[in-house]
Amino acid sequence: MVPAWLWLLCFSIPQAFPEAQPAELSVEVPENYRGNFPLYLIKLLLPLEKAEGQIVLSGDSGMAAEGPFAVDPDSGFLVVTSALDREEQAEYKLQVTLETGDGYVLWGPQPVIVHVKDENDQASGHQATATIEISIVKSTWVPLEPIHLAENLKVPYPHPIAQVHWSGGNVHYHLESQPPGPFDVDAEGKLYVTMELDREAQAEYLLQVWAQNSHGEDYAEPLEFHVVVMDENDNAPVCPPRGPLISIPELSPPGTEVTQLLAEDADAPGSPNSCIVYQLLSPEPKEGAEGRAFELDPTSGSVTLGTAPLQAGQDILLQVLAIDQAGAKEGLSSICEVAIMITDINDHAPEFTTSQIGPVSLPEDVEPGTLVATLMATDADLEPAFRLMEFAIEAGDKEGIFALDWEPDSGLVQLKVRKNLSYEAVPHHKVVVVVRSVEELVGPGPGPEATATVTVLVERVMPPPKLVQESYEASVPISMPAGSLLLTIQPSDPMNRTLRFSLVNDSEGWLCIEEVSGEVHTAQSLQGAQPGDTYTVLVEAQDTDEPRLSTSAALVVHFLKAPPAPALTLAPMPARYLCTPRQDYGVIVSGLSEDPDLVSVPGPYSFALGPNPTVQRDWRLQALNGSHAYLTLALHWVEPGEHKVPVVVSHNAQMWHLVVQVIVCRCNVEGECMRKVGHMKGMPTKLVAMGTLLGTLAAIGFFLILIFTHLALARKKDLDKPADSMPLKVAV
Repeated sequence: MVPAWLWLLCFSIPQAFPEAQPAELSVEVPENYRGNFPLYLIKLLLPLEKAEGQIVLSGDSGMAAEGPFAVDPDSGFLVVTSALDREEQAEYKLQVTLETGDGYVLWGPQPVIVHVKDENDQASGHQATATIEISIVKSTWVPLEPIHLAENLKVPYPHPIAQVHWSGGNVHYHLESQPPGPFDVDAEGKLYVTMELDREAQAEYLLQVWAQNSHGEDYAEPLEFHVVVMDENDNAPVCPPRGPLISIPELSPPGTEVTQLLAEDADAPGSPNSCIVYQLLSPEPKEGAEGRAFELDPTSGSVTLGTAPLQAGQDILLQVLAIDQAGAKEGLSSICEVAIMITDINDHAPEFTTSQIGPVSLPEDVEPGTLVATLMATDADLEPAFRLMEFAIEAGDKEGIFALDWEPDSGLVQLKVRKNLSYEAVPHHKVVVVVRSVEELVGPGPGPEATATVTVLVERVMPPPKLVQESYEASVPISMPAGSLLLTIQPSDPMNRTLRFSLVNDSEGWLCIEEVSGEVHTAQSLQGAQPGDTYTVLVEAQDTDEPRLSTSAALVVHFLKAPPAPALTLAPMPARYLCTPRQDYGVIVSGLSEDPDLVSVPGPYSFALGPNPTVQRDWRLQALNGSHAYLTLALHWVEPGEHKVPVVVSHNAQMWHLVVQVIVCRCNVEGECMRKVGHMKGMPTKLVAMGTLLGTLAAIGFFLILIFTHLALARKKDLDKPADSMPLKVAV
């Protein structure tokens, strides 16, 4: 679906930029052209709505007022109407415009230059003599006898009907039909009919065939011959359209003429195919009755009253059979019907079927000619002439705001608005309409049923909403964070109404607007914007109660260079704790400044995360109210530890940074943060305990080394003593 902003842009472009002037056209015409005129030169690109204006052709000062050029209004071609002489004028500068009656230019001017091509038609100072041999051949370019073709001919098409021949070479044939018909000619000069003919549609054609060379120049005058379409009995008699009821007063004498049927046959006049006779089908005479109620002349179709009596109020449908070919068995036939009513005297006054209509509600800006109500009246008389009625507004319309429209024999009358309504002048109307019989009434006069009252309530029209300005401008630095307030769109209507605001063509998605308040904020960071650029969006304001009432205004945003580092930077906020995996709570961030000058200035605070992509990925910041925001984890899992989250706060064109310290930790089932145990006062640290343990192990190892060394030395001493020093074992 095409966006609405694109439609608005398309509609505004033709009004903002004038139509581009057409490029200059050039065409060449041979001088002393001897072909047929007018000669079509070039097609002009006239607009389709050219019927609203007139084509004006103007030339340079050298061309007479009645020049040899014209524009064919049907085809849009520039044509030349007579031969040109290059020696008289070698070039024509023309201009074509499409203008209204008062001279307003709708299209153009279209410049056209016509160059006259030189031909060797002037004798020079030197002459030469040449001998030309001319062969005389018998001319075959002779007209044909009229061609007779049967209508509705059932043969394969295209069907050959004749042939022409030009005795010379290098020839091709061109055929035209007057009026245009289904005929064609091939390269050999054979003439064809390409489809069935209908004599009733066109009984005769005049064909013209030209023999031309490859340049489209005629060798000779065209051949003319006629094609005559022969008649067949393919059309049944057509009865006259069934008209209104024919009224016959009761007790009319026999022989009174009722009507005359004149059926028509589209076949050839004066032929048997169009000779019609009539036969009465109904009503048939009643059983035992003397004579018939109607008599019919079979040749003239005249219907007269018979001898059978007719009753007042009787409706009769007369059916007559019309047969062509003078009533032959093979003739075609149709049934004609005539409705007859036996009338009485005018002794009943017409009456409305409803005496009170409405109330009918109409807006005060309704167009004149709008239908208010349709009233219906009836007349108990049987004679159509006595049932004719006329209507008039009897009361309730002194200003002539309303008018009546009716058909005399319908019994329906339409009450329409003739002038503009005004709620302030007359908020409601009671229009009294009266009906009367056109013919003189016999007996008592009209009663109260001959009047009807239409109550009309005029509704006040609400004007479309208006804004304080027709267009808005805002200048913002390209570093402005998301959620920053640019401006507020406000209505200027004095009447209390609720508007709904929207942005139509925010193609970059940089902006957003509060639907009710009309506050325009930045929807995201202005990434891609450059200082000095402008960005235009359309703000649309729509009436909440009447969505069809709306207005719009352009908002132009000028991007400025990012301001220097903010002068005011708040100290880091105290650390807060959040659980990971993420739980349904967060940290409240306050935007209130410690600067008394900023606090005293009214207006909301805007919050945005710092530009670090990691921060924007891990954290989410949502506004709670005009002075606080809510910081939560954006991911389900964030690495436990201490995090410093930068937050940008803006307020009334001032901007500063907050550093929110958040400790992310694992939590127990109660949602309490499980913190690591630190060093306890009076207890050894890990390092002290480790040193003590290692010292103890070193001391034990040292003592073990001493013991084993001592044992090893003592054993060596015993091994080093002499053998005689050892005591002998006593032998027994």
